[in-house]
Amino acid sequence: MPWIGSSLKESPGPEREAQGLAADPAEREWVRRAQDGDRRAFEALYRRHVGWVYALCLRLLADPVEAEILTQDSFVRAWTRLAAYREEGPFGAWLRRLALNLILDSLRRARRQARRQASEQEELDAMSQAHSQSRGASESGAPDRDAAVDLERAIRLLPPAARQVFVLHDVHGFKQQEIAEMTCVALGTVKSQLHRARRLVREQLASSPPGSGA
Repeated sequence: MPWIGSSLKESPGPEREAQGLAADPAEREWVRRAQDGDRRAFEALYRRHVGWVYALCLRLLADPVEAEILTQDSFVRAWTRLAAYREEGPFGAWLRRLALNLILDSLRRARRQARRQASEQEELDAMSQAHSQSRGASESGAPDRDAAVDLERAIRLLPPAARQVFVLHDVHGFKQQEIAEMTCVALGTVKSQLHRARRLVREQLASSPPGSGA
């Protein structure tokens, strides 16, 4: 239909649109001929209605390009479904229903796409934020983790008695007297072992390169 697209951007007023929706004897003849495959008759229908169909699309879509596409789609659909028109009402009213269905479908797709894009953007933002936080935590926390690994290694290297006192006192917070009672050793021995353990840990941490723990 090479004539589709011509006179597209006519801007009919309310009178022209009302005329397009009204019944017309000449129009009924054009419809009958178009249903028999007469493209010239359908061209006459197109030229009669294209202006107000475009105006309808533009009002609802607020996008000239999309309005033009939907106007053309409306007439293509009208041509392919022309056999379904039974003259139960004006051809213009039937055409308007076809156009409105296409417009509403387009609006629904646009809303779904907008929601999908918003959802995808939110997901990307969340991923980006999580990545930034993870990276920040990794960069800022790496020395702490390395230090923790080195400390654990230094504790493992302590002699058993010194390790026991060090863990109970400096890690778990038991008092020296409590440790003496728990381990059944003299308080002086606990103090001596704790002093020894702290010295050995400091020496081990000072001699170990960062992150060398296994």
